[in-house]
Amino acid sequence: KGGGMTRSIAIGRSLTDNAADTVRAIGLVALAYMVLSIGDAAAKWAVLGAGVAWTMLWRGLFGAAAVFAVTATRTDAGGWRRVAPVRWKMVLLRAALSSFTSISWYLSWRQMQLADTYALGFTAPLIMTLMAIPLLGERIRWRRMLSTLLGFSGVLVMLRPGGDLWNPALPLLMAGIVTMALTRIMARQLSLTETPECQAFWLMGSHAAAGVLLLGLYPPGVLGDPVVWAALVFLGVSSGLAHCVFTYAYGLAPVSA
Repeated sequence: KGGGMTRSIAIGRSLTDNAADTVRAIGLVALAYMVLSIGDAAAKWAVLGAGVAWTMLWRGLFGAAAVFAVTATRTDAGGWRRVAPVRWKMVLLRAALSSFTSISWYLSWRQMQLADTYALGFTAPLIMTLMAIPLLGERIRWRRMLSTLLGFSGVLVMLRPGGDLWNPALPLLMAGIVTMALTRIMARQLSLTETPECQAFWLMGSHAAAGVLLLGLYPPGVLGDPVVWAALVFLGVSSGLAHCVFTYAYGLAPVSA
């Protein structure tokens, strides 16, 4: 506290692993994934119409505005101060890495089908489960490891190794998937001190900044199409709010769960 006013909202909680929180977290993260998946369809529409930089810029602006507007109404829980970071360097690092992940997916969508990129994206849980051991000190119970390996075998069925999936965008996409897994580990680490709104707000802000920096490389295409603008508004608002739910869920339960 300074001058009688709280400068930031520190969480000061501990990481837990119990059945009740895990069930809640699974439900919340499933909801967030559903919303983000619909948002990805809107994102591909916007990328093909308006370009990568324009999509990043407006996704970030609409998303940050939505998170801030919802947070500001929570006066009983600290209001807008909930977006103020405690460990700001780690918050900004996670936000920057998340922007790289989005850029890698958006660039790959110009050459790959959405379904193929999602099939590759399903390798992320396996990567996250393995990362959680050294980075979070999680013990991976045999049921969780077995379910992860079964899921990975499903990925192999979808990808058909040796098939025609190879694409020049593939290495960039895989780098983005590994980075995505790392940012989800960081979401759980940051949940000890940062609010879900804080993590989502700065993640969206980083997207907007990245979009501005990319405008020279990827100038915007169609700008006056109302359908593209509707896709951008939906993408931004849904992404911002879904990431609030998403980061809250990762704070509740182990990443492997």
